[in-house]
Order: sequence, then structure tokens, then C-alpha cells
Amino acid sequence: MSDEAPKPPTGTRAAGLRLWSSVVDEYDLDEHELALLTEATRTVDLLTQLDVAVRRDGPTIDTPQGLRAHPAAVEARQQRIALARLLAALRLPAGENGDGQAGARPQRRVGVRGTYGIRGAVS
Repeated sequence: MSDEAPKPPTGTRAAGLRLWSSVVDEYDLDEHELALLTEATRTVDLLTQLDVAVRRDGPTIDTPQGLRAHPAAVEARQQRIALARLLAALRLPAGENGDGQAGARPQRRVGVRGTYGIRGAVS
């Protein structure tokens, strides 16, 4: 890969740019990882827009069927799950120490590691 950092996707907003820069300034990513990061930046930007709608209208809305959760709040929950999975798929180290080596990334895993529920945990 060249020494120049990859450019963020067209249309990326402030929150997405912060995520993009924080990753590409620190790590050299392969093409498939750049694709994951692109989707993560778009998801972060969408979450920001959804948050604006919920803050403007409140977490609930009145409908003919009664008080309901704001559709943007419901969508934000789904987008947070997607973001967590995208970031987990990037395999970036967590925290200052990572896996003990400065700047090292975790070993490659088979499949995507994400956020999943624990079966049988709820009765």
C-alpha cells in the first residue's frame, strides 16, 4: 500500500470522518478492510442523523394506535448492532495495550466475530 492514507468516501460527514481518520491514520488496511470501514463510516453518519431526529421529536411519537417508539430510535438500535459487527470484523485492537505489542492487530479469525445473544439466557 502507498504511504498516502486512503481518502474517505464521498459524502462522509463529521462523525464518519473522525472514525475514518482515527483508523486509517493508525493502520494500513487491505481493500476488504477499507470496504468494511467505508460501511462503518456511513453507519456512524446515519446514526448521527437518526439521533438528531430523536432529539428533535423525542423518543416516542403519538400515532393513531397510541404512543409508540420513534421510528428513528428503532432504526438507530439496528444500526448500532450493524456498526458493532462492522467494527468487530475489522479486528482492530481494543484499548491502549491491544494484545501486548504496540500497533499489533489480533490474529485473523475464521468468520465474523460480532455481537450475538446468549442462547438460553432469558427464561
